[in-house]
Formats: sequence, C-alpha cells, structure tokens
Amino acid sequence: MKFSKILALVMALVMVFALVACQSGAKTETKTETKTETKTETETKTETKTETKTEAPVDAESIPDTMTSADGKYEIAFVTDVGQLKDKSFNQGTWEGCKLYAAANGKSYKYYQPANADKATDDDRYDAMKAAADGGAKVIVCAGFMQATALEKAAKEFTDVNFIFIDGWDLGLDNVAGIFYQEEQAGYLAGYAVVMEGYTKLGFCGGGGGTNPACCRYGYGFVQGANDAAKEKGIQIDVKYSWQYGAAFSASPELQTMAAGWYESGTEIIFACGGSMFASIAAAAAENDAKVVGVDVDQSSESDTVVTSAMKGLSASVQWALAKNFDGSWTEIGHNGTSLGAANDAVGLPTETWSLKNWTVADYEKLFAAMKDGTLVVDPNFPADNVFNLSNAKVEVI
Repeated sequence: MKFSKILALVMALVMVFALVACQSGAKTETKTETKTETKTETETKTETKTETKTEAPVDAESIPDTMTSADGKYEIAFVTDVGQLKDKSFNQGTWEGCKLYAAANGKSYKYYQPANADKATDDDRYDAMKAAADGGAKVIVCAGFMQATALEKAAKEFTDVNFIFIDGWDLGLDNVAGIFYQEEQAGYLAGYAVVMEGYTKLGFCGGGGGTNPACCRYGYGFVQGANDAAKEKGIQIDVKYSWQYGAAFSASPELQTMAAGWYESGTEIIFACGGSMFASIAAAAAENDAKVVGVDVDQSSESDTVVTSAMKGLSASVQWALAKNFDGSWTEIGHNGTSLGAANDAVGLPTETWSLKNWTVADYEKLFAAMKDGTLVVDPNFPADNVFNLSNAKVEVI
C-alpha cells in the first residue's frame, strides 16, 4: 500500500471540479465510492475508496502563496497554527491543500497568520479569522487544536461562513467541520519500520509540550510500533522520550543541543514530531551521522538524514472538505468530527522515498493491510503521565 493512495481523497473530488482547469492536457479517470457511518453524535467515520489514473498531477509548490483577487475578496482562507507557514510539515501540508483546491477550481485564496507568532492568544486567532471573514471568505480552514476557542467565537458570529477545523473536533455548530486523524497508526508504522530496519536506540521529540493530542498520539503509536517490532525480533530497545523545547513547535538552539546530546550518547534515530522542530533535530543528526523520522508530510527532500516519515493526508483531506463547502454537500460534514486513518488510506509511510533497506515495501504493505482491515489495532489512548508499560521497549522520559 503506497502512501500515494492517500491522494484518493483528493482525486475523488478534484476531478468533479475539472482538474484540467489548472493542468491543460491532463487526463484522469476516477471511480469513487463513499460510505459514511455515524459512530457517535460528535464523531463520523468516513470511508472513501477511489481508483485514479492521473497523467499530469498538480504541483503545490508551483502555486504561489499569495495572489491578487480581482474583486479584492478571497473565497478560501487559511488561518495558520503556531510556527511558520512553510514549516515543511503541518502548516504547509494544510496550506497546500487549500492552494491545490483553489487552483483546480478557480477560487481565490489567502492565508492569515495570527499576531504574536508562537505567543499568539485566542484574541489573536479570532482577529485573523475575522479578517478572513471580512475579506470575503466563504470557508476558513483553521489548523491546530489551539484554534478551538477563537474558532467557536468566530463561527457563532459569522454564521454564513463555514469553518474547517484541522486536528479539531465537533464544536456543535452547523458551520464547523472537525477533521482529525489516527496519528497513532502513522506513528506505529514508523516505529515498527525503524526497529525492523535495525535501529535499537530511538528517540522521540514532540511538539506542544505534551498537550497536543495529535503529537501525543504520534508518540504513543511510535513506541507501540517499536515495541511490537522488538518483540517480534526477540530484542530489547531503548527510547528517549521528551516534550522539552517543543511547546512552540519551533526550531531552537536548545532543542538542537538536546538532540545532539542524545545522538552523542548513542541514540541512532529521532522521531521529530513538531513542525519546525524538524530543522533543529535534522541539523543535530547531520552533525552526528545519525538519522531522523519526519512527520505529517514526506520530509525526505528536506534532509538526507530522513529515513522515513509518519504521514497523514493533510492536503488530501483539506481538499475533500473544501469540495463539500462548494458542491452543496456541507451538511455531510458540518456539525461533525470526521476521523481519518488507515481505513481511508489517510495515514502511512512514503515507500517511494524512504531509505529503508532491511524492511521491504512488501513487508510494509502486509502490516498496513492488517491495520486497514482492523486486524491490527493501535491504542490511541496515550498515557497522560507518560508512563509506558511495554514488554520490549525501555522508555526514558526526559
């Protein structure tokens, strides 16, 4: 199962709105079957199956980050999470989904970064959303769980605007659609892969200071996967696990120094789970001839130190949700929280770019298939106290 199949979520909707509008000469055949099963009042699990053949895929990097709308209005708005817009991770993956949909469908778009950067308050986030609504937004994509308070306020005020809450949940409002992911599955796949590859001394550096549910699920899944692989191999492994220097999801000298210390003391590979934190950890790895696991998107092009990346379909799911806003089917996702995971091909590893040599794509596809059909279940309920009781992995919380 190649991770490119996550694009099934994209292509099912992109072709409905004529991808050829931005890629002349593209020929695409698409078959789509969508089934939605309501699990609770606040969670909807959506299954999308798509067969796609594409000759001329859209390149998000070729679409400018800024544009000038003829009428001064911008239909699609993106309000960033903390960190940089082009963080090569969470913000960027979400933004690329906005741009791709806009370009494919002739929509105007603009991004808004809350004031005060990583010190942004709920008022700062609300002000960014208000600016977007006042600027003509028909739909506002908000990234990160910290948007919740401001988003609820803005959604109640601007009832004619729809809001897509990435890494969020159902806020009980018809004009808010929460989309969240089973990051524990992506983390598990990465942890399992690197141990099967031969790494026995692992690290995890997480963003959000241990309060970000998505990062917590990534980290817990990572140690579960590593433990299960170690158990299968009949070995014991060591894992350093820390939320230090990651509260703002930013690169910092302190984080790089800590990561370098880990590498110097024997850690072989670190899961860099937190946006721009990646830059510091990759720099430390490069200095110590060590390795990194990327997060959210395929980060292999950012550093030769990247072995693989634990990914979720940010761009694909954003495009899927934006289509719901513009095709008249918003009621299918509004006032709901939609969970996406292996069953939707919305998490995975980038088999075409990874540098694994001892664990094969066939091995991965077998493991992914078990996860997809429910045979393999990964616990999403991360321990709040960071106490891990694992058979073959000794976790040192730092």
